[in-house]
Amino acid sequence: MAIHINKKLRAALSLIAIVFALIVYVFEQDPLATTSTREVSDLATEIPNLVDGGQVESAGTVVRILADDNDGSRHQRFILELANGQTLLIAHNIDLAPRINNIDVGDIVAFYGQFESNDRGGVVHWTHHDPQRQHVGGWLKHQGKVYQ
Repeated sequence: MAIHINKKLRAALSLIAIVFALIVYVFEQDPLATTSTREVSDLATEIPNLVDGGQVESAGTVVRILADDNDGSRHQRFILELANGQTLLIAHNIDLAPRINNIDVGDIVAFYGQFESNDRGGVVHWTHHDPQRQHVGGWLKHQGKVYQ
């Protein structure tokens, strides 16, 4: 009988150890390690309903790389196409955050920033930290690296 109890105890302790290991694993993960905290397609359908100035998080495919905007603060610019077909201009301030040097058409880029609508789909900016802490910090993620 003692052997039977020990087997049950060992099994219970093993299960507890596995659950604990999974909890530790989940809490140690980088929150930006996944493409998005929600499904990209769900986020993509939300974007047309956003109010100008609202925060948006999603991902899209690079369809065009534009020249940098060097008037005032310098911005790296490229156009993403979302899962729903909508296009967005990403304007990433490279005076405050690193540029994505190896970006190419067809790449997937996840983003979190401030959305502004326009007749071409919209623009997302503030994809970086704000040194004055007046705006929510944003980011871009490309090939596993976060740019903020």
